[in-house]
Amino acid sequence: MNNMHYPYHIILASNSPRRKELLSGLGIEYEVRTLPDIDESYPVELQGGDIPLYISKEKADAYKFLLRPNQLIITADTIVWLNGHVLGKPEGYEDAIHMLQQLSGQTHEVFTGVTLTTTQKQHSFYAETKVSFAQLSNAEITYYVNHYKPFDKAGSYGVQEWIGYIGVERIEGSYFNVMGLPVQRLYTELKKFI
Repeated sequence: MNNMHYPYHIILASNSPRRKELLSGLGIEYEVRTLPDIDESYPVELQGGDIPLYISKEKADAYKFLLRPNQLIITADTIVWLNGHVLGKPEGYEDAIHMLQQLSGQTHEVFTGVTLTTTQKQHSFYAETKVSFAQLSNAEITYYVNHYKPFDKAGSYGVQEWIGYIGVERIEGSYFNVMGLPVQRLYTELKKFI
């Protein structure tokens, strides 16, 4: 599927450098378009993958009025889910340390919800990946937070960074989903969508 045969102009509604890198890896031409202050709240009764699925749809709805008939917008949201609780982006240094202490020696799920939207139709899905962390020392956690400043990342970590090298024992599911975009699933869903 290349752009010569692709009927839509693709828009990625994300400032995430990881999502840009991953979508570029599919060989699809796209532009980035973002709106400020999109509400990322969700109903408290939602659990697991339903949370980023809901948020990705809400993001898509915020962009709908900008879409032209030849455009397709991709919206996404990623959460870390640990023992029935969401670990979002940390609120600061101490919060980042605390999140990594919680993840240490545990298995958690990473869910990414993705919504594909045109002026005519919409399709949403989510991907799940299980990530098992080794026991991390406070010194390792502090080193990572000080050097990598993971304040824009769900769960306070980037699997592609140092913490992933030394801390991740096992991954079940898409590695790229943990980075923020399940690209193989996205590719498959895009082919079906068109």
